[in-house]
Amino acid sequence: MQAMIRRLLPALLSISLSHAALAASISGNEAAATATRFETIRADPTQLSVFMRGFPKGADLHNHLVGAIYAEHLLEWAREDQLCVNPVTGAIGPAKCVFGFHASREAIPAQQVIEDSALYAGEIDALSMRNFVPTQEEHSGHDHFFATFDRFLPATTTHDADMLVDALTQAARDHITYIELMVSPELSAVARLGSSTKVADEKDISHAEVQLTPHLRSFVKLAGSETDSMEHKARAALKCDTKDALPGCNVTVRYLYQTVRTMPPGMVLAQIAFGYALTQADPRFVGINIVGAEDNPIAMHDYTLHMQMFHVLSEHWPDVKLSLHAGELSEGLVPPEGLDTHIRQAVEIAGASRIGHGVDIMQERDPYGLLDELARHNILVEINLTSNAQILNIQGPNHPFMTYRAHGVPVALSTDDQGVSRSTLTSEYIRATITYGLSYPDLKDLSRMGLEHAFLPGKSLWESTRPFRIASVCASVRPLEPSDNGPCHDLLSQNEKATLQWKLEGDFARFEHRMAAGEPLQN
Repeated sequence: MQAMIRRLLPALLSISLSHAALAASISGNEAAATATRFETIRADPTQLSVFMRGFPKGADLHNHLVGAIYAEHLLEWAREDQLCVNPVTGAIGPAKCVFGFHASREAIPAQQVIEDSALYAGEIDALSMRNFVPTQEEHSGHDHFFATFDRFLPATTTHDADMLVDALTQAARDHITYIELMVSPELSAVARLGSSTKVADEKDISHAEVQLTPHLRSFVKLAGSETDSMEHKARAALKCDTKDALPGCNVTVRYLYQTVRTMPPGMVLAQIAFGYALTQADPRFVGINIVGAEDNPIAMHDYTLHMQMFHVLSEHWPDVKLSLHAGELSEGLVPPEGLDTHIRQAVEIAGASRIGHGVDIMQERDPYGLLDELARHNILVEINLTSNAQILNIQGPNHPFMTYRAHGVPVALSTDDQGVSRSTLTSEYIRATITYGLSYPDLKDLSRMGLEHAFLPGKSLWESTRPFRIASVCASVRPLEPSDNGPCHDLLSQNEKATLQWKLEGDFARFEHRMAAGEPLQN
C-alpha cells in the first residue's frame, strides 16, 4: 500500500498543483478584466458611483459613532422624544416641548421643524456640513463642523442602539467587512474621577494611576452592560439570527474607547486609564483613541503630557493598542511651532500603532525621516479626505495622501464623521480615485490594508503586503471554495483577522467574476 501511495503521490501532487494554477489563472484573469472595465467607466460619474459602492471595502477604521449619524435621523429622534429645537441656532435642546409648552423664538417642537420645509432644510444644514457658508458666528468649516456636535448631542442620549443600527446599515450599503467605532461609555462619570487629580509630569501620572485604578472596576462593568444593551437592541432591530436578517448583521464591529483631550489633565488621565482597563477586560474594545479639536488651547498646551500618559500606561498594559488623532492641523490654524512634532510624539512617546489624519506631516521637523520611520515600523495612517477638506481646507495635491504612498507608509481610507460630513466610505473611495488617479489594483491594496491594520486578534492572511502575497498554506485554495480541513483551514479557524481577510478575498472573487462576465453594474 505504501509503495502504491509513493507511486501515486507525484500524480496527485501534479493534479493539485494544476488545479491551484488554474484557479490562480482564472482569478488573475478576472481581476485583470475588472481592472480593464474600471478604466472604461472611471470618467463616468454615474457608473463610477455604482461600481465603487459594490466594490468590497475591507475596513473603516476611523469612525466616530456619534458623528456618523445623518441629521435627518437625529431630527426624527428629537421628534420621537418630543425635544425642542432652537430655530435660530439649530440646537436641539434637552428640554421637552410637551403639553403646556409655549413656543418661542428660541424653542419650538422638533415636530414643527419637520413639518416646515424651510425650517427643516435650515436644521439639516445647522447639524451638518451641508450647504455650509461662513457666517459671523462660524467663520470657517472648522468652526461649523465642531459646533454641530453640541447642537445634536441631546438627540442621541437615548439612541445608542439606533446609532449602531445606522452605522452597520450604512457599512453594509458600502460593502464594508469590518468597522471600528469610536465610543465613550461612562465617559463623564470616569472623567469626574480625575477632577481633583493634579498631573504635571510622568511622575504624577504614575502616582495618579495608582490612585485611580481601584475605582475603575465598577465602571468597566457598567460600560460592559451598556454595550451589551446597545448591541442587543441593535441586533434585534436588524433581525439578526433570523431568516429576515438585514445586511448590517453581516458587518463585524469592534470599538475603540475614545478619550477627550480638551479637559483638565487629571480628567484626561482618568479617561485614558479607564480605556486601558476596559480594553483589557472586554474583547469588544480593541484599542484606545484620543479625540477633540487638536488645535484647542488645552489640547495644544497639554499635548506632550497626554502622550506621556499613554507612554506610562502602555508600560503597565503593553497589549493595548493605540490609534491616535495626530496632525489634524494646518498652517495658520495654530502657530508654526504647533505643527512641529505631534505625529512624531504620538509614535515615539505614546507608541501609536495607527495615526488618525496625519495631515501636517510635511510641516513636522524632519518630515522625510518621520515618513521613513512610519514606513519602517508599519504604522498606518487613517486618511479622511472629505473631513480634511471641510475642516482644514486641505485637499487635492495639498493633501499628503500620495506622499505617504510614495514613501511606503501604509494608508487606508476612512470616514471620520460621515453624518456630519454628509459622506460615506464609498464617496471617500470615489474622491480618492478622481483626485489621485488610482487604479483598480490601488483600490484593492487600500481595501486590504485597512483590514490588515485592524485591531483584530490573530495572525494575518498575508505573508507580505508590499505586494500583497497570501500565506503559503492558503495559496492553492480559492476563497470561494470551502476550506474544511488542512493547513489553510487551521489558519482561518484560529485567527479572527485571517478569517475576515479571507471573507474579503471571497467578496473580491465574486465581484470580479461579475465584472469579468460583463454583468450590469449593481449597488
